[in-house]
Amino acid sequence: MPQEQTSLFNLSEIDTELTRKVLKEVYNSLQERGYNPTNQIVGYLISGDPGYISSYKDARSKIQEIDRAKIVEILLKEFQKNNK
Repeated sequence: MPQEQTSLFNLSEIDTELTRKVLKEVYNSLQERGYNPTNQIVGYLISGDPGYISSYKDARSKIQEIDRAKIVEILLKEFQKNNK
């Protein structure tokens, strides 16, 4: 039986969830290696130098697949949401 309703597809939500997932994985990888994940990720976001991110568990290649501006946008939205 065919579906009678049109399904909505929100690419923005999928993109945001993917970015959150990658950030969480990178954060956990850095923490496992004994780094301060916050400092390392901030260093990467400010400088663009992937050397701030360990290659452990492919964290460096994962974070480089996401636009840095998108990461900052999501972090700012989360901050705003949590500080209302």
